[in-house]
Amino acid sequence: MKKDSRKLKFGIVGCGRVSGNHVAALTSGSIPSELVAVCDVVEQKAREKAAPFNIPFYTDYHEMMRKHPEIDVVNVLTPTGYHADHVVDLARHGKHIVVEKPMSLSTADCDRMIEACGEHGCRLFVVKQNRFNRAVQAARQALDSGRFGKMVMGSVRVRWCRFQKYYEQDDWHGTWKLDGGVMSQQASHHLDLLQWFMGPIESIQCRTATRLLDIEVEDTALAMMKFETGALGAYEATVATRPKDLEGSLSLLGEKGSVIIGGHAVNRILHWQFSEERPEDAEILEKFSQEVPNVYGHGHTPYLGNIIEAIVDEKPGLVEAYEGRRNIEILTALYESAAMDGATTYPGCPIKHSRLGKG
Repeated sequence: MKKDSRKLKFGIVGCGRVSGNHVAALTSGSIPSELVAVCDVVEQKAREKAAPFNIPFYTDYHEMMRKHPEIDVVNVLTPTGYHADHVVDLARHGKHIVVEKPMSLSTADCDRMIEACGEHGCRLFVVKQNRFNRAVQAARQALDSGRFGKMVMGSVRVRWCRFQKYYEQDDWHGTWKLDGGVMSQQASHHLDLLQWFMGPIESIQCRTATRLLDIEVEDTALAMMKFETGALGAYEATVATRPKDLEGSLSLLGEKGSVIIGGHAVNRILHWQFSEERPEDAEILEKFSQEVPNVYGHGHTPYLGNIIEAIVDEKPGLVEAYEGRRNIEILTALYESAAMDGATTYPGCPIKHSRLGKG
């Protein structure tokens, strides 16, 4: 830290599947953080997360915040459909907030969250941990230094496997009201990466299907995009890959070079070649590729480290509220296009439906 090396104290609201990544990051000793308390409406979940660290657990987040005024940041890891209400409710405590992806299920809810945090003087960050993967960071540095030249095409592929039991473990999974489908959940990180590298999107055409799962939402999606630069994009996402996860990948094609990042979680550089070679290119595949234990990867630790640095040093974080909102604009346009049989839509344009393209 440049100005202040003190640890920030964290509280967690929501002790479901993804909370394990937050807990591991906050207690690893790799970043200046302290996990103070956890909360979940299901007492057993909260108890299990708190026990290894001998910290308090709660079923009411207001009680947690009242009893722990020392908390600097609260991580909201509840089902997506509750994000807006929980963030607005928690903002009154005046603590900085981290919310898991996707930020919410509508841009209107994103605006409510941003307004509430602004009113109470707290900053709002949205989890996009794949931006912090070593391989992704290397590609971004190449982009920022002009190595790609004019971008031609960008594409992402999410070919993951989710069986019916995954959606049946909680009653909110696979619903329009609280979850959304593969585009908003599993592949929203990859959509974020595509836009982060390729720039603002001019137009979108999307088709979705529910092929193998008994859920309200889509398990498979395919979209074509045109970026404001004139480059094209392809977005492929499914949780109907069988019998196991296949890939989570990003491909970048430019006039001066091409990069492919693959693996299950955009974690391994598969191809790295530029017309103007540099000495460091010889080691890039080995140095910046990582093995990962699951599709979450290792990004939560550097992501939360970036938030701590942003708060302590009073500088912008890489993924704050408006970056999260932009992702919801794009998702809404994707769902709207799919609802209109692949008609062209535009991120940020007026929409017919309020929650990711569905009423």
